[in-house]
Amino acid sequence: MRNRARDVSRKWLVLSALAVVAASACAGGTDPKPAALRAVGPNELRAPSDFAGIEDEAERSRALFVEAARVLTHPRCINCHPNGDVPHQRDEMELHDPPVLRGPDDHGVVGMECTSCHQDQNQPLTRVPGAPKWALAPIEMAWVGKSVPAICEQLKDPKRNGGKSLAQIVEHNAHDPLVAWGWSPGADRSPAPGTQAQLGALFAAWLETGAHCPKEGP
Repeated sequence: MRNRARDVSRKWLVLSALAVVAASACAGGTDPKPAALRAVGPNELRAPSDFAGIEDEAERSRALFVEAARVLTHPRCINCHPNGDVPHQRDEMELHDPPVLRGPDDHGVVGMECTSCHQDQNQPLTRVPGAPKWALAPIEMAWVGKSVPAICEQLKDPKRNGGKSLAQIVEHNAHDPLVAWGWSPGADRSPAPGTQAQLGALFAAWLETGAHCPKEGP
């Protein structure tokens, strides 16, 4: 189930990227010239300027979100956005061990709160990760098992994004200390692609181009 959820997210990233390139090619009229995106490694992120060749602003906006979604669907982020009451962990999205539950306020249950183990910074000796305000995302913000287009629509809905405006979503991704942990996860955990500043720039460019969401595939 967990591997299937991760495969679904990866599928939508690939399909959406292909759709963006195809749409850009068609927009060129009789002499289409596909907008070739700069090749990057799995741990890198493209910059907003890399999408300047996509002339259609809505398509460029969708492509920017697809790039940002490489972070959103990475285990460092998605593990804390489960579609149930148990967080995931590690790159394989295993269920949290020892067993824990979301609790009434997303901080665990009495006697097993998140802060019982997770401090405001990583603990090198015990390998326990930590960051300020460590907690699960509310169930309304569950991402596990959802496609990239579905996550995008969810982020735009105040009822499912913690009551945030799009400008606040940009600020959250660009500067929130808990989000920042994704690039400094400690131990041997793989960090999210790029940097938090790059993610913030992608979200800012996405908002500036109309905050369009990728389309669901066939």
